[in-house]
Amino acid sequence: MYGTVARFRLKPGMESRLVEQIQEFERLKVPGAVGVSIYRMDADPSEYSIAVVFESKEAYFANANSPEQDARYRRMLELLQGEPEWHDGEIVYATAPAPVR
Repeated sequence: MYGTVARFRLKPGMESRLVEQIQEFERLKVPGAVGVSIYRMDADPSEYSIAVVFESKEAYFANANSPEQDARYRRMLELLQGEPEWHDGEIVYATAPAPVR
C-alpha cells in the first residue's frame, strides 16, 4: 500500500466543507483508493492532518497526476490557509479502524 500524509491549516468555518469534499472523493470510487482519515489537532484546532491510502504507488500516482484530481485539489486549496505540507510514502503497517462519521 502507498499513500500520503498532509499537514495544513483550514480557514475558519471550513471543516464541514472539507469533509464534504472528502466524502465526494470517496463516492467517486477512484481506482485504487482505500481510505482517508482527517485529524484535527488538539494543540491547535485550526491545524489538520489528512492521511490518504491507495492500494499501490502506481494507483496513487495515477490519481495524483490526473486532471480530475488536480481540479479537486484546487477546490480544496480554497478552504486552506496556504499550501499543505505533503509526505508521500509506502505504508509498512496499518490496521483498518471503523469509519467515523
